[in-house]
Amino acid sequence: MDPESKQLLEETFTLEKENNKMLHSMRRSMLWARVMSIAYWLIIIGISIGAFYFIQPYFDKVIGLYNAISGTQQKTNTNSNSFQDFLKKF
Repeated sequence: MDPESKQLLEETFTLEKENNKMLHSMRRSMLWARVMSIAYWLIIIGISIGAFYFIQPYFDKVIGLYNAISGTQQKTNTNSNSFQDFLKKF
C-alpha cells in the first residue's frame, strides 16, 4: 500500500471515530430529551388532576348554590302563576 493511500485510510478512520462519537452523543441527548418531555407532561397532568381534586369541593358548593337559586326561581315562577290565576278569578 502506498503512503498516500495509507494516510487517506488513517484520516478516514479517525473521521469515522469522531463521527461515531457524535452519533452516540446525539442519540443520548435525544433519549434524555424524550425522558424529560415525558416527565414534563406527567407533571402537567398530575398538577391538573391535583388542582381538580383540590378545587372540587368549591365546585360542588357553587353547583349546589346554583341549584338552590334555580329551585327558588322555579318555585317563585310557580307561585306567581298561581297568584296570577288567583287575580284572574277576581
